[in-house]
Amino acid sequence: MLHSIILGEGQPFLILHGFLGMADNWKTLGRKWSEDGFQVHLIDQRNHGRSLHSDEFNYSLMAQDIKEYCDEHELKNIILLGHSMGGKVAMRFAAENESYLDKLIIADIAPKVYPPHHSDIINGLKSIDFDKVSSRNDADEMLEKVISDFGTRQFLLKSLYRVEKGRYGWRFNLDVLGESQEKVGVHDPITTPIKTPTLFIRGGKSGYILDSDVMIIEHAFAKAELKTIENAGHWLHAEKPQEFLTYVTKFVK
Repeated sequence: MLHSIILGEGQPFLILHGFLGMADNWKTLGRKWSEDGFQVHLIDQRNHGRSLHSDEFNYSLMAQDIKEYCDEHELKNIILLGHSMGGKVAMRFAAENESYLDKLIIADIAPKVYPPHHSDIINGLKSIDFDKVSSRNDADEMLEKVISDFGTRQFLLKSLYRVEKGRYGWRFNLDVLGESQEKVGVHDPITTPIKTPTLFIRGGKSGYILDSDVMIIEHAFAKAELKTIENAGHWLHAEKPQEFLTYVTKFVK
């Protein structure tokens, strides 16, 4: 079973984080939606956060995880939001289990194939010598040698935790995720258009959803709309949280 943080009461609103992320990344926005009358489920996907570690990584399997989670919690008529890798899972879930859905939100990812592009980050994470890490600052200093971007490091360090006294580690399954990089960008074709109302939100500076992708989005999602948050990159929900909150809240209400 997947680990989750459940906030509030009302219509189920499930949120799926991106690659190397975790449920905690969405706590601030999750609380906002729980205050608006939704029961928010912040989910750690397999090999991430506090959820199960597995040797397998593929989107059909991860979509099945979400179905089993919904069945376990008896959730129907759900709102499902996925960012990046989580958006890929959400699209696969919609293709296989559309009857569970009321609305779908896909953040900064398109229904297409992306080439592998996480090798620098994976190599940076693998370079950490935990025998020499006694604090978060130690890990940050080691990461800085290979990952210069401060925001990226802070995102990754959210998954740093104290395994035991004097010993740190990553909550994500780095070995399996590192070996699965080529699978992160895959896309299984959506053969029957999804009729669930779907909001795509992209970062204006991101490049993950191009103008040329609009046609493939509309082909796969019959009731799709696309919004752009200007001056935001791939982590648009963290860079422009108020604008992201406004778009999603208006859509779900």
